[in-house]
Amino acid sequence: MRTRIAIVYNEPQRSHYDAAGEEKAVLGVLNAVEAVHRALLEFAFDVTRLPLVPPLGQTGKKLRSLNTDVVFNLFEGFCGQPETEAVLPEILSERGIPCTGCPASALRLGLDKAKMKVLLKAAGIKTPDFQLLNPEILRMFRLGYPCIVKPRCEDASHGLSAESVVNDSASLKRQIRLVSNRYGGSALVEEFIDGREFNATILSDSECSVLPISEIVYSLPSEMPRILTFAAKWETDSPY
Repeated sequence: MRTRIAIVYNEPQRSHYDAAGEEKAVLGVLNAVEAVHRALLEFAFDVTRLPLVPPLGQTGKKLRSLNTDVVFNLFEGFCGQPETEAVLPEILSERGIPCTGCPASALRLGLDKAKMKVLLKAAGIKTPDFQLLNPEILRMFRLGYPCIVKPRCEDASHGLSAESVVNDSASLKRQIRLVSNRYGGSALVEEFIDGREFNATILSDSECSVLPISEIVYSLPSEMPRILTFAAKWETDSPY
């Protein structure tokens, strides 16, 4: 009997990302679904697709009635609700259905940048000093410039542009207002550290394996901050 694999993903919906010109990140999951589907068929698996749409209660019903051996998890959370990304592995874990990717606990922690930084500090791992700020408490700012301002709980570089790196109070105020209004809640403000940037991927089951280290090499004009902006990931005609 062939192994049954269900590709589960979020069906793109209209959201505030459209108004921000960031819909490409939302639509990108469809390209991934197509590529994964083709690859699994080549290996003769029994493949089905399950797109998920809000509300969350209906999603839970679909997942609890899912009849499959394995889930290939491409669910990135509902548009504008990044915290829902952890729902899928959590429900599947309750049912004993294995799925690709990180467990719910890791996803929740990874999506909350402020909570992650608190954990790093507690473990003695160096991370730039930070604050959570919104326009109403901007007077509490105590960090040194330059700073980088970003959404607290987004991925895919939503909300990151060259203007995210600020060097004065006027720019800081503008970016905090933009991030708070567009993505909700407080903005994460960190002291900005320029330098080389590396990615380290770790695979873990009973033991951890570190894959080869990769570096992001920035070839940019000197006036452009070396950060992985939304344009760097999604806009092929951008200098980034």
